Amino acid sequence: MSKSTPAISSVKARAVVTPMARPVKNAFGVIDVAPLVLIDIETDQGITGHSYLFAYSKVTLKPFVHLVEEIGRDLIGKPVAPFELMKLMDARFRLLGWQGLVGMAVSGLDMAFWDILGRAASKPVVELLGGSARPIRCYDSYGAVEADADEKALLRSLDQGFKGIKIKGGDGDAANDERRVKGLRRLLGPDVALMLDFNQSLDPAEAKRRIARLAPYDLTWIEEPVAQENLSGHAEVRETSEIPIQAGENWWFPRGFAEAIAAGASDFIMPDLMKVGGITGWLNVAGQADAASIPMSSHILPEASAHVLAVTPTAHWLEMLDCAGAILADPIKIADGTLTARGPGLGLEWNETAIAKYLV
Repeated sequence: MSKSTPAISSVKARAVVTPMARPVKNAFGVIDVAPLVLIDIETDQGITGHSYLFAYSKVTLKPFVHLVEEIGRDLIGKPVAPFELMKLMDARFRLLGWQGLVGMAVSGLDMAFWDILGRAASKPVVELLGGSARPIRCYDSYGAVEADADEKALLRSLDQGFKGIKIKGGDGDAANDERRVKGLRRLLGPDVALMLDFNQSLDPAEAKRRIARLAPYDLTWIEEPVAQENLSGHAEVRETSEIPIQAGENWWFPRGFAEAIAAGASDFIMPDLMKVGGITGWLNVAGQADAASIPMSSHILPEASAHVLAVTPTAHWLEMLDCAGAILADPIKIADGTLTARGPGLGLEWNETAIAKYLV
């Protein structure tokens, strides 16, 4: 193989809808399937890079696939140099902006670029970033579960070594949130971290009331209590909260995090690789978090997140929510509550038989 940098020869995307290993109920409904966009970037050196995106809704799949391929068409012939390619895509969409499907498509392409470079070097991406594959502490991510009805599943998570459990709230009144948290704290005991995610379902006044009511139950964080774009509202809630505030999965690209950090919007941050600008964007935000001494966690995409958290100075928790296991040839494995990055590249290999079954 040539030692020159691979160049992009084609960009292809496919849509699948796979079953969720565990349906997730939140304040707005139930997510029981995973609409995914699978990205394959071929190069002139015969190396193909992979990544995937969680599309949230089946409605977005067709335009999402088209958008990934159209953006990719303009990159054919370009060397796989992620920082340079990010500049090109930034210039193309400067007037439109990064939010929404465009930002997610750009992020997915970036992850596949890094996968190519790792495969070309026969190394996991984490080593290209100057780190080494090491076990990253995970929490198991649940929906709006109950201590009695879901006891078996929760105890299975503890048996797998998870030292943290995240649940959803906001699907009822404050009394319902307290009842759920109280029951789970009793079941899990005092040594397991318990996080509560409101999924942006409250206004600042109601968030402050509920957090005050939940303070006695030793929660590790309250996640997205108010609308993600309401940075002043997050800061207002944080000012009086006895529980740390977590946010960031819906903040877009490094600039969004710079604005949120400047606003004092949260105690912790948790970028989503498909909204922060992929691995290239993540590295920028990791520097911001280090400078501000803010613990930094991940949101979904555990396979790629294990690579970037291993080189994040303020790495905190990795979210374990399996969206892609059904279409991977070698799904991720949790070992004593941790996940270790695999290679080459991001360690993603498709199960084409399963993809054919779930292809849209």
